[in-house]
Amino acid sequence: MPADARSRFLALARTAVQENTLVKLTLGKHRGTDATLQNVFVRLVSLKSGPHLAFVWRHATRDVTKNHDPAAGLAQLETLIGADFLDAHLFTAIGSAQLECQPDGKARLRESRAAPAAAGARPTGNDRAKVRAIPADAPWLRALGVTNDRGQPREGMADKFRQIQKFAELLDHLMADAALPADRTLRVVDMGSGKGYLTFAVSMLLGERGSVLGIEARPELVALCNRVAEETGFASRLMFAAGTISEAELPAADILIALHACDTATDDALAKGVAAGAGLLVVSPCCQKELRPQLSAPPVLAEALRHGIFQERQAEFVTDALRAQLLEWAGYRTKVFEFISTEHTAKNLMIAGIKSRARGDAESGKRLREFASFYGIRRQRLAEHLGLSLV
Repeated sequence: MPADARSRFLALARTAVQENTLVKLTLGKHRGTDATLQNVFVRLVSLKSGPHLAFVWRHATRDVTKNHDPAAGLAQLETLIGADFLDAHLFTAIGSAQLECQPDGKARLRESRAAPAAAGARPTGNDRAKVRAIPADAPWLRALGVTNDRGQPREGMADKFRQIQKFAELLDHLMADAALPADRTLRVVDMGSGKGYLTFAVSMLLGERGSVLGIEARPELVALCNRVAEETGFASRLMFAAGTISEAELPAADILIALHACDTATDDALAKGVAAGAGLLVVSPCCQKELRPQLSAPPVLAEALRHGIFQERQAEFVTDALRAQLLEWAGYRTKVFEFISTEHTAKNLMIAGIKSRARGDAESGKRLREFASFYGIRRQRLAEHLGLSLV
C-alpha cells in the first residue's frame, strides 16, 4: 500500500486528537475474521483521568464500547486501517478526510476543508447524553421552541429534544454504513417535514456537505421553517417547499427521510426515494391502515385475532414487515429497529434501507408473494409503485 495516503490519513487523525479538534472517525468495509463486526466509531471523550478515545464496535446485534488513552487508541487505529477495515472517514472541526483502501494494497485519500456541523459537539464527560451531535444551545432549537436561552428543553419539549438527539445519532451511523459519496454535496430530502425539527438536525449534522430540502403540505409551517433557516444561517443549504409526498417530484436524492408519514404516505415516500436512486432511506411509519381490511386470519390465529387490539398490531407488523421485504427486493439492505423508547413516543419503529445491489430475482419475488398470500394480501401501495404483483 502506498505509504503516503495511509500515513497522511493517520497523521491527520493524530493531529486532530492532539489539538482536540476530532469530531468522529469511522471505519467501514470490514474484512476481518469476526463476521458480525460491521463498523467502528471513534470519538474523543473526557474522563476523570483525562482525554480518551471511545471506540464503539458495532456488531450486527450489539455495540461494544471501549475507552483508550490517546496513544493506545491511535496505535490501535494504525493496526485496523487498511487491514481489518478498508475505509476510514475522519471528521474534524476544520474539515474531513476519507481513506479508501483496496485489497491489493492501493489507497486513495480525499480531503475537504468543509467543516461538518457536528463539530459543535465537544466531549464533556463519559455521560453519553452530554456528548451530543446537536448542541443544546443551537439557535434553531430556540427559534423552534425546543430549548430556552440557557440551552435547556422547554416545558413539554424534553421528549422532543431526546428524539432529535437520538435521530441525529442514528442517522450519523446509518450514513457511515451507507458509504455515501464523499466527493460532492449530498442531496437530502425530508418528506413530510412538519415543523422541521429533524430537518434542521440533518442539516446541522451534515453542515456544508449536505443540501437539504424539506417538503411539507402545510404552507404556514413551510414559511416558519424558511424564516428560521434564514435567521439562523441555514438558508444556503436548507430550504422548505410546500407540497404533498405523493405529488413531490424528486429528480435525484442521496438520502430520503420520511418520519411519521401516515399510512400509505410512507409507501409513497419510499417509492420516491427508490426512483430517485437514494443510497439511504429512513422512515418511521405510522397509522398502518391500508392492509387491515385485506387481512384474513390464518386458522391458527383466528381465535386470537377476535380482539381488535391484536388485529391492529397484526396490521402494523404485516405492513412494515412487507415494506422491509419489498425494499430488500428493490436492492436495499434493510434494518428495522426501535427509534426511541416507547416511554417517549409510541411511534418508535424505524425502517432503514441501504442501497447495496440490483433488484431481486424471481425467487425473492416468489417469497414475497408467499408472505402476502399467508395473510390474504392481494395489493399494497409500495408493491404497486415498484411494479411487483403480489398475486
